[in-house]
Amino acid sequence: MDKIVVTGNGPLNGQIPISGAKNTCLKLMTAALLSDEPLTLTNVPRLSDIKTLGALLESLGCEVALLNGGNVMALSAGTITSRKAEYDMVRKLRASFNVLGPILTREGEATVSLPGGCAIGARKVDLHLMALEKLGATLTLEEGYVHAKAPEGGLIGAVIEFPFVTVGGTENAITAATLANGTTVIKNAAREPDTVDLCKCLSAMGAKIDGAGTSTITIEGVDRLHGATHEVIADRIELGTFMIAPAIAGGEVELLGGRRDLVEAFCGKLEATGVQIEETDKSLIVRHDGSRLKPVDVETEPFPGFPTDLQAQMMAALCFADGVSVLHETIFENRFMHAPELIRMGAQVDVQGGHATVTGVEAMKGAQVMATDLRASVSLILAGLKAEGETVVGRVYHLDRGYERIEEKLGAVGAKIERMPE
Repeated sequence: MDKIVVTGNGPLNGQIPISGAKNTCLKLMTAALLSDEPLTLTNVPRLSDIKTLGALLESLGCEVALLNGGNVMALSAGTITSRKAEYDMVRKLRASFNVLGPILTREGEATVSLPGGCAIGARKVDLHLMALEKLGATLTLEEGYVHAKAPEGGLIGAVIEFPFVTVGGTENAITAATLANGTTVIKNAAREPDTVDLCKCLSAMGAKIDGAGTSTITIEGVDRLHGATHEVIADRIELGTFMIAPAIAGGEVELLGGRRDLVEAFCGKLEATGVQIEETDKSLIVRHDGSRLKPVDVETEPFPGFPTDLQAQMMAALCFADGVSVLHETIFENRFMHAPELIRMGAQVDVQGGHATVTGVEAMKGAQVMATDLRASVSLILAGLKAEGETVVGRVYHLDRGYERIEEKLGAVGAKIERMPE
């Protein structure tokens, strides 16, 4: 197991390329199960989560090949040899549950393990199941598995209205509806860029989808989908993470492939702290003079609101602000687990339920800290960019699930950071 050691080292300057979006790529990979023709994905991030889902797809009969150093993925599900996604694979990655819709709609039945608990909250799948039932599926739960069966003749288009926004549920419903009989209307649908990109890929495969990016998505079922080549969009969470780096350490960093529309609400909050953001035709440029940031209040919301996946990173920045900030987490109930670790470094954070009050300090000191989840781990690295002395972040296997070569990318702009064996 590795650890990452960060030493406060002054301003950052240079360029960081933004990788393809992990969350998007995972859902695009499941779409390969909808067709017996190949799907080729480009701009694929080289992450452990991608490998994990690839192994699950292979267990179902899908051929998976990584090309061009791992940035291109060729998937071919000519024949689905198994309709069962085993617990040992699904438990490693919640996104694995999104094979349910594609297998069910193509094969007429599917058995998928429930994904189990999660460190940052319950993240139930009841809305996924509700959507599939609306499409006519018969569902039974036995020994931790969902057994789903479509009516004879296939799933049937329906109106699906979610009581609250669910990204995974929306995406499972969309994929299931592509091959259903008739028209499906999804109301209160997720508007995330990940969902939009999935719809774009499915459309390239021959699906008939209207309204992607809005709260109402309409899918007209087709008889079959064909192969396609699709480029994965830039990872907005990696983008926002690296925007925080110069906000904390100071300097000027150009984020290649970054787009403001992917992180508009986040940009607004970051600019309110005194950080400058410039958009070019190929990047976002972030500048900060290194002075203390201004405090801001943040509330996480579904897209296009402030992303829950950037809350921990924003907290790290606000630890250095000149004043009091309040963070309100509305998406996941346990997503302040990074706060005690930041406190070990000298931060002043008071967590009460879904609210965290952050009183900025002039300086923090490096310490030995532990990653509790993916975003928490990177918040500690970001804080270490300005903390005095060494910050040692353990259990960085969390980090490798969502950030590609983070020590190389930050090191290239002047951060003093290295990966070492624990």
